[in-house]
Amino acid sequence: MKKLKVAVIGCGSIARNRHLKEYEHNDAVEIVAVCDIVEERAVEMATEYHAKSYTSYEELLKNEELDAVSVCLPNYLHAPVSIAALNAGCHVLCEKPMATSKEEAEDMIKAAAAANKKLMIAHNQRFVPSHVKAKELIANGEVGKIYSFRTAFGHGGPEQWSVEGEDSWFFKKDQAFIGAMGDLGVHKADLLRFLLGEEFVEVAGFIETSAKENTDVDDNAVCILKTESGIIGTLAASWAYSAKEDNSTVIYGEKAILRIEDHPDYSLIVQYKTGEVVNYALGGIQSNTEGGQTTTHTINHFVDAIIQDTEPLIDGEEGKKSLEVILGALESMTTKQFARI
Repeated sequence: MKKLKVAVIGCGSIARNRHLKEYEHNDAVEIVAVCDIVEERAVEMATEYHAKSYTSYEELLKNEELDAVSVCLPNYLHAPVSIAALNAGCHVLCEKPMATSKEEAEDMIKAAAAANKKLMIAHNQRFVPSHVKAKELIANGEVGKIYSFRTAFGHGGPEQWSVEGEDSWFFKKDQAFIGAMGDLGVHKADLLRFLLGEEFVEVAGFIETSAKENTDVDDNAVCILKTESGIIGTLAASWAYSAKEDNSTVIYGEKAILRIEDHPDYSLIVQYKTGEVVNYALGGIQSNTEGGQTTTHTINHFVDAIIQDTEPLIDGEEGKKSLEVILGALESMTTKQFARI
């Protein structure tokens, strides 16, 4: 079978530790080009993956015959570069958050529809085994009615793994638009939507910059969220968890409590109302500090969607709905009121 010709635009940490490695492990893909505004980074990745290097994404899209593109750039470039790639006839896998506004997200969705190409947003937490199992238990009624939840995603900050360290674009508002909420909080907003099978309708956000110096983006955030059926809970996103990463979620239901990624040995613990406890050892969530993610299933899912002509699990509409949760949190912080989503 003819291999899909793929390019990766942006050669920072997310491309190095995830996209390029996962494409390399997929037998249906050929990495033909990489691009980065820093020429040395582009050349380094091009050499490693036997691809052509570019410093201009416009030149790459003009010169290469591509099937698909990964957009691994600072947040403010997600929409314009994704739209350019879609207009050039490429399927697009875009990093999260998909855009910096609802309008940008809608423009991306329209571009994908006009080009009849796939647009997928890289919310990889939906593919984590413990999350897939928790979704299954909730969907089949094992947990009963859901009452509440709490979820957190925090680590010491991007300077620990970004190729630019403390000078990373993550800390620059004109490029990142949003800090820990965009880096980590949007992951958990998407995960909760996936697990609960409902949309959020209201959010109260407390979003602060308290742990990092020389930055104008948030590094600590706590949100109170409410779904359409009245499920309420909290979402925390932080770059101030200096001792150990926290990527846990707890779902409180009528018949059971699900503790997800909240134990060093068991990635899912189900505590039933009857007193029974079931421990699942499904494998933990990989992180950048552990050699990158080669088994997130994100790339494989994107590639399969192209080959089989199916809609990806996290398409543009799904990405937009998760983005709207964090946009609502920002609005709430500004207005000091609950925001409608």
